[in-house]
Amino acid sequence: MTGGPARTFTTSPIANEKMTVRESINSAMSDEIERDETVFLIGEEVAQYNGAYKVSKGMWDRYGDKRIWDTPITEAGFTGIAVGAGLNGLRPVVEFMTWNFALQAIDHIINSTAKTLYMSGGELSCPIVFRGINGVSASVGAQHTQCFASWYSQVPGLKVVSPWSVEDCRGLMKAAIRDNDPIVFLENEMMYNQEFDVTPEIMGKDFLIPIGKAKIERAGTDCTITAHAKMVGHSLAAAEILQRDHGVSVEVINLRTIKPLDRNTIIDSVKKTKRIVSVEEGWPQSGVGAEIAAVMMESEAFDYLDAPMERIAGAEVPMPYSWAIEGMAVPQIENIVNGVLAATFRQK
Repeated sequence: MTGGPARTFTTSPIANEKMTVRESINSAMSDEIERDETVFLIGEEVAQYNGAYKVSKGMWDRYGDKRIWDTPITEAGFTGIAVGAGLNGLRPVVEFMTWNFALQAIDHIINSTAKTLYMSGGELSCPIVFRGINGVSASVGAQHTQCFASWYSQVPGLKVVSPWSVEDCRGLMKAAIRDNDPIVFLENEMMYNQEFDVTPEIMGKDFLIPIGKAKIERAGTDCTITAHAKMVGHSLAAAEILQRDHGVSVEVINLRTIKPLDRNTIIDSVKKTKRIVSVEEGWPQSGVGAEIAAVMMESEAFDYLDAPMERIAGAEVPMPYSWAIEGMAVPQIENIVNGVLAATFRQK
């Protein structure tokens, strides 16, 4: 997926101008590289090739070798270099061609980064952003297609971000680069070409979205849906169908951040709607939905529930390679509709 020619937003665009998710991540990183001389991007093919998915298109031309670093194909090697730089006062942004390949560098992410602040008694922090594609791609095989949101959200010391829209990507990427803690930034390849409206506010040099704060994308009264990344769009589409065909008013929460999870927004929504459906591409065992279910059981929201929580998640199998059956392994809009109908006792 190479995309078209990169558009450069040199001034704040007028309201309703369009921007792709790919361009929003590029613009956010560029803003921070220009703002702070300690920020640099490192990874395979991020420089002269413009990135494997063209997310860094044009950045090497603008900022040169000092700020955009091409590396050999060795995740453990370049991640170690970046972690060392972060521990010594720089702010690296590390691109993994896919989060599946980051498994080669998981020792650095967990042991060299996430645990360092605690193990140093608060003396040594590592401001670093690990980013790359996460979740379901298109017919690329099981070793390239997997959601790691729940994996990394279990680790103390990491913050885990999973954006959906252009607004999410710009505000959360800029906030992540400025944060003093290590951030896992989970992008979705299938969202890169998706366009969203942008405003002068979103394009502002200091437009930030707080890490750990969810957003209610659609207000409703009958059922709450929690989702992140691509599943937010699916959930909004399902909400439209439910309202039109069944008269069900659905509130859709875009989690934005998996860790820290915005428990208060979820709890407040469930107090209003009395029902909840969680949606994610990842596997159900110990997934994001499982954590939200625990929040329901352990909080005051439990007393407000009028139905058991429904979980919509990926099938408990490695991702099939075949395009014909790949869609059967991940949630579709129809599955979300049926989940809400079950939660509202309209369908068994």
